[in-house]
Amino acid sequence: MIDELINELTIAINDIDDVDEKIKIINKLNQAVNEVNPLKEPICNVQYVKGENVHANEYNPNHVATPEMELLYNSIKLDGYTQPIVAYKINDSEYEIVDGFHRNRVGKEHEDITMRLHGYLPLTVIDKPLDERMGSTIRHNRARGSHQIRSMSEIVLDLSKSGWSDEEISTKLGMDMDEVLRLKQITGLKEAFQNHTFSKSWVEFEAKLNEQIH
Repeated sequence: MIDELINELTIAINDIDDVDEKIKIINKLNQAVNEVNPLKEPICNVQYVKGENVHANEYNPNHVATPEMELLYNSIKLDGYTQPIVAYKINDSEYEIVDGFHRNRVGKEHEDITMRLHGYLPLTVIDKPLDERMGSTIRHNRARGSHQIRSMSEIVLDLSKSGWSDEEISTKLGMDMDEVLRLKQITGLKEAFQNHTFSKSWVEFEAKLNEQIH
């Protein structure tokens, strides 16, 4: 029975000439299948969204040099999108990138890729508040070793202002406590330490840092 339904559905979708209508139905199918999928992972529900509706966020300090961008283009050109863009749904049609800004750029800036995807980009969608999305972006970038320290310190400060404890920042961003405190120190703002109780470990860390400097 399932095989028959799949076959009928495949034929019905194949008979649709309008690409946009076909993609719209495929998105609905992916959503429907995801609702009964016991795995419930974001990757199980890829949505195809027009590139003009996918926007960069304002906090990501990730940077990729020109040679790496060319490698990324060649990878997508030869292998296709093997990894979707992670995004947050702003409203019914607009999305903000959490991870994958450069995959987004390749899909928009290279005509051959844009034509191949009919102007669409593959997204997986996460529904989290801004501070949690910032944490997600950092985790993705740090896993690739591509996060810039200055902007990282500013994000740590923003998360601290949002009420994240040092322990939460350490755990959710994959840092040790020394790194959290060092990034706070870089901001040069006293408010970064307003909720922090200095301990022996911090004194030892400062001594270690001074030894490295001198």
